[in-house]
Parts: sequence; C-alpha cells; structure tokens
Amino acid sequence: MYFDFDPGSPTIWVFLATILFILALIYFGIHKKIAGALDARSEAIKTELEEARRLREEAQTLLASFNRKQKEAEEQAASIIKQARQDADNMAIQARANLAERIKRRTAQAEAKIANAEAKAIADVQSKAADLALETAEKLIRTNMKAADHSALVKDGIAQMRKVLN
Repeated sequence: MYFDFDPGSPTIWVFLATILFILALIYFGIHKKIAGALDARSEAIKTELEEARRLREEAQTLLASFNRKQKEAEEQAASIIKQARQDADNMAIQARANLAERIKRRTAQAEAKIANAEAKAIADVQSKAADLALETAEKLIRTNMKAADHSALVKDGIAQMRKVLN
C-alpha cells in the first residue's frame, strides 16, 4: 500500500483529524464514561439475571408445592371415594338385612293371623255344629220321649254335649 505524505493530500488531513478527535475523547475521559456505562449496563444485566434466577427457583418451589398439594388432594379424593363405596356397600348390606327381617316379621304376622283366623273359623264351625247338634238332639228327645222326666234328661244331655264339643 502506498501512503502519500504530501501536506496537500486529503488523506493525511483526515488521518490527523481522526487522531486529534480520538485524543480529545481520551483527554475528556469519554472512554471512562463509556466503560462506566457499559459496567453499569453489565451490573443491571447481572441483577436482572439474578432476579430471574431467584424468580425461577421460587417458581420451581411453588410448582413442587402445587404438585405435592395436587397429589395429596388426589390421594384424599381417592380415600374419600373408597370410604364412600365402603359406606354404600355397608348401607346396602344393612338395607338387605333390614328388608329380610321385615319380610320375615310380616310373614310371621301373616301366618299368625291365618292361624288365628283358622282357629276362629274352626271354633265357629264347632260352635255352630254343637248348637245344631244340641237343637237336633233336643228335638229328637222331645219327640221320642213322652215321659215326665224328660226335661231333666234333656238338660243333662245338653250339658254333656257342651262339655264334649267345647
């Protein structure tokens, strides 16, 4: 490369002006101000990074806490469902037992009513049969006996018949 050191050359004047400009910047301490601004920016970036790191750790802690709470809630829900199923099964078993007991009790009551009705019907039939037999026997005895002692005989027969039939 060829440098022309001729004082009339614009290249030399531009070079000298650039050197003077740089020296003026150094003299007034611009480089310190630029370095200070860069350092301040660097510190601001470090602070932001540390804040971001802290926020990230806090978010991870919160996420872990929420995951743990969610797991606990799911376990609690599962235990509640399990307990509800057990309670429902127990209630169903108890309801079946109560129903069977009620049916047994009603069956026994119905059988007792039937037995009472049978006994009453048998007693009514026997009573009617006894009354009919007595009336028939009384009529037969009255028609067949013409003696004076027949009323005592009839009364005695009726009493005996009542003892036998009742």
